[in-house]
Amino acid sequence: MKTLTSCLFCEVPDNLQILGNNEAFVIEDKYPITKRHSLIIPRRHFSDFFEANEQEYAAILGLLKQRKQQLLELDDKIKGFNVGVNIGKVAGQAILHCHIHLIPRRTGEIPNWGQD
Repeated sequence: MKTLTSCLFCEVPDNLQILGNNEAFVIEDKYPITKRHSLIIPRRHFSDFFEANEQEYAAILGLLKQRKQQLLELDDKIKGFNVGVNIGKVAGQAILHCHIHLIPRRTGEIPNWGQD
């Protein structure tokens, strides 16, 4: 799906999508905070998480759960997760297309929380 603003998340190729459904998909973050940091991205273009409709919320939550389980099966060192949403530039949202971060956490690791 192309947009007039040429949104990066509207143009993610299918081969980079790890999981997906009719409303959203999952990719690995290009600038991960930890290994296998994932993004859950609605297919419809909107910037604010609170603009999602009920179908999109359900689809996003389903993919969060699926990806969490997938990551636990891939990496037995994962002991927890951070789930985060930045809404607006002032809150750190760099790409103004809604996306949810799923950040796996391992004992003793030092996450890269820095801003580039």
